[in-house]
Amino acid sequence: MVSEANAMSTKNIFFLGLILAAAGVLSPPLALLAGLVFALTVEHPFAMESHDLSKFLLQASVVALGFGMDLHEVIHAGRSGFVYTAVSISVAMLLGLLLGRVMRVPGKASFLITCGTAICGGSAIAAIGPITDANEEEMGISLGTVFTLNSVALVLFPFVGTRLHMTQSQFGLWAALAIHDTSSVVGAAAKYGAVALTIGTTVKLARALWIVPLSFATAYAMKSKAKVKIPWFILLFCVAAVVRTYLPTLHGIYTALSGLGRSGMAVTLFLIGTGLSREMFRKVGVRPMVQGVALWIVVAVASLMAIRAGLIAI
Repeated sequence: MVSEANAMSTKNIFFLGLILAAAGVLSPPLALLAGLVFALTVEHPFAMESHDLSKFLLQASVVALGFGMDLHEVIHAGRSGFVYTAVSISVAMLLGLLLGRVMRVPGKASFLITCGTAICGGSAIAAIGPITDANEEEMGISLGTVFTLNSVALVLFPFVGTRLHMTQSQFGLWAALAIHDTSSVVGAAAKYGAVALTIGTTVKLARALWIVPLSFATAYAMKSKAKVKIPWFILLFCVAAVVRTYLPTLHGIYTALSGLGRSGMAVTLFLIGTGLSREMFRKVGVRPMVQGVALWIVVAVASLMAIRAGLIAI
């Protein structure tokens, strides 16, 4: 009877967290923190369902955010960021693989952590993992490393940006280049301002498109017959921006959809937080985490210095 009461209480707490995140009471960083506290203190009553829902909700929220973007801004951000995106991804990949070899991180885990850092965190790992035939532990190690650093970035980046008096354009670009996952980029950028959110989202999604060529290159190099996953939600984001730009009479609907996208991101981060179990942190271990942290610091500091020096800009 006591165990049933405890289970019901845990479910109520979980649903309360979802409601608070959806209502905007919990900001994206707080939503992630609340989810993490939940995961580390009680047994998740809907672990599998939360994992599936967070994946779908992330993609749906990104598409909804597209209704708040102007197509011209999306094209400008993607075009102006193409060269340094290609260069930064290439450099991050080479450096990450080198660090993994030096630190003797298992090959597949090292490659997945590097892909996640170079492009777009969990989405890249989820796309590349099956192609490399990575097992559950290797996927868990890679995702655990990336999600842990996402948690840090959500709090650290807005603080650093404020202390350095970065403009919203500068911060949005920095977040897109140096924070792993789209959801965390949106969370950090939304906290910094509307302009930062627009630039951060568009640049990050343009960067995420590089999953496709990397997936094909990985499949070719490993002679894998695994199906390459195309991130269709990014293309739907662009469609939403097209609709918003060329059918401006429905502005009220677009505003509502964009608002739902922001609420969906907060809920997504709460769900992601609830999935960061003690077991996952134990699986991460020291070496993969050190590789991930070292690579992330280099990427974050190098991109910050380049933005501050005016070498890259939107």
